[in-house]
Amino acid sequence: MTVGSDSEQSEEEGLGQAPVRGLGPLPQQDLQELTTLRQQITHHDYLYHTLDAPEIPDVEYDRLFARLEQLEAQYPQFVTLDSPTQRVGGTPLSGFAQVTHEVPMMSLAKVFDEADLVDFEARIKKRLDSAAPIAYSCEPKIDGVAVSLLYEEGVLVRAATRGDGLSGEDITHNVRTIRDVPLRLPASARAGTDAPAVPRRLEVRGEIYMSRSGFEAANAQAAVTGGKTFVNPRNAAAGTLRQLDPRIAASRPLRMFCYGANILEGDETVPWPTLTATFASLQQWGFVVNPELQAVTGVTQCLVFAQALLARRDGLDYEIDGAVIKVDRLQLQAELGFNARTPRWAMAYKFPAEEVATEVRDVEFQVGRTGTITPVARLEPVFVGGVTVSNATLHNMAEIARLGLRIGDRVIIRRAGDVIPKVVKVIENDGTNKEALVTRSEILMPAQCPACGSAVEPDGDILFRCSGGLVCPAQRKEAIRHFCARGALDVEGLGDKLVEQLVDGGLIHDVADVFHLQHAQLAALERMGDKSAAKLMAAIDKARSTTLPRFLFGLGIPEVGEATALALASHFGSLEALLAADAATLESVEDVGPIVAARVAHFLQQAANRDVIARLRDAGVHWADQAVVAQSDVLAGQIFVLTGTLERMTRDDAKARLQSLGAKVAGSVSKKTDWVIAGPGAGSKLDKAVELEVSVMDEEAFLAFLAEHGK
Repeated sequence: MTVGSDSEQSEEEGLGQAPVRGLGPLPQQDLQELTTLRQQITHHDYLYHTLDAPEIPDVEYDRLFARLEQLEAQYPQFVTLDSPTQRVGGTPLSGFAQVTHEVPMMSLAKVFDEADLVDFEARIKKRLDSAAPIAYSCEPKIDGVAVSLLYEEGVLVRAATRGDGLSGEDITHNVRTIRDVPLRLPASARAGTDAPAVPRRLEVRGEIYMSRSGFEAANAQAAVTGGKTFVNPRNAAAGTLRQLDPRIAASRPLRMFCYGANILEGDETVPWPTLTATFASLQQWGFVVNPELQAVTGVTQCLVFAQALLARRDGLDYEIDGAVIKVDRLQLQAELGFNARTPRWAMAYKFPAEEVATEVRDVEFQVGRTGTITPVARLEPVFVGGVTVSNATLHNMAEIARLGLRIGDRVIIRRAGDVIPKVVKVIENDGTNKEALVTRSEILMPAQCPACGSAVEPDGDILFRCSGGLVCPAQRKEAIRHFCARGALDVEGLGDKLVEQLVDGGLIHDVADVFHLQHAQLAALERMGDKSAAKLMAAIDKARSTTLPRFLFGLGIPEVGEATALALASHFGSLEALLAADAATLESVEDVGPIVAARVAHFLQQAANRDVIARLRDAGVHWADQAVVAQSDVLAGQIFVLTGTLERMTRDDAKARLQSLGAKVAGSVSKKTDWVIAGPGAGSKLDKAVELEVSVMDEEAFLAFLAEHGK
């Protein structure tokens, strides 16, 4: 059969099914629009996902997609299997069907060093009875799930896992949701390409994976929604592909790199002379090939590729465990053939292991810069990922409970690049480690902070936090940085590096010490001098005059952001009234619930924190009492953005007045923004508002707006 002889079926032919009884015919203009929309969306998917070179903004793509959905809802009898709207199925399967691979999916033999690689090439040359240089195709070995994709007449009809190499599971319903997987291959070559026609039956092989960034985002979302979190990206990809409900797969960021193809029906003559040429055609047909792919000559260059890839490993957004090295010329692959389980023409050059077993000797608790207390496992030292590891993060007590971990357990630890190693699994004791059976002990969160001795309190359902606040040495630098930041007392020039110098040099121990700094102390610091010291002293002196909301926000009270600080100040009017309030009284403040009220009451009732507040006031930090105002909900649910310079009020005043009306004041413009208040000097935020067609007011219109709404 001639390759591609039946691949010219048009979109119109695909749509030309018999209409469903009772539904009206599809007008020719709507038929043409359906065809055009599908072609446009497929084209833009190719540009975005394969070439990473989109031509249109997301909003325009969304408009095309919405119009296609509208037409298909109007004419459901003309919905086709390869339509872009059909990536997400609606009905979960009851189980997985078994699939027999038409061409077995074999494993790769492994090498671990240069000597093994040299032996690999020597065996190839001996079998070919040739001393000629060998060209190789080299690519990263993705730590994912190998799959087979079957296309008939250019349409994806089946996707299957590798399984045992001879048969796997049908996962078509999930693979169809992956944007890197084309649902229909082009009937003719794309403009500017020389790709051959798509064979009548084509099998494409690839590795489905979850990127590191996608994995972190998926786990973060799962933590918020109470869903399942995964140990590592490979487990996340494998677990997702085994979901019976394709909507779950559609919600997770799966990707795919293709690594080969087989023509199952077509011309017996392979259209590609090399694997490199195969990849070029696959990319032109809409598949994603790994950008690290490289053709080299000789095993010495293969080794150079592998070592360079290992050096870049930590910077890749996907996990790899080695390099795959294949003879590039397909005719030579055919001559070399296969062993029982592996091809003779390919090899996996494995990188140092990133997962190993060791024993947990102890668990200690560290206090982070914001007071969060994190358990850390002290391990029997073990070599993993190229370094010796003796510590691993345990994240939180919920993770310890999930693992079922106790001190004395043997565990699997994982190290990915420079990321702190983590415990991923407890090894069930097989009875050989009898000492561990005796010494295993429960891991308990300490009642007092290991850094300052203050009480440890729950922070939500998972975390624990030191209640020491301003006096905890572990939180000192962060507390000072936060207090001096723009939204708080705004000490211009006192940045992170300078705070580090001042704390490490013993010049300041808490936020009150900032206002006791001397010019000579500052001038003696590295990269300061008299002029810079004088400028900073002036900024510190200026910061003594502030507002109550800024002061409260700067204290770093847990759960108290700028909006809550403003609500507290507006409700009580003075610091004295706030200090006298108990948790029950605090709950009467707008948007302050029992958890926030308890946090505020506890912080302000601690003697050490009160002492720091008193010292701040003694150092001259002052403000005018806040006018007590009743919170309004007239602008509830509306989002405002302030930009530029307001001439008749400060931006802080404008923000306070909007928040007192129940509005939210955001820092950036988005589709959700209702109004942008733009003063002179407005820049990119105003441009963004115009682009998104967000309503804009100048200061005069804003003042009239406030008057109209009662403020």
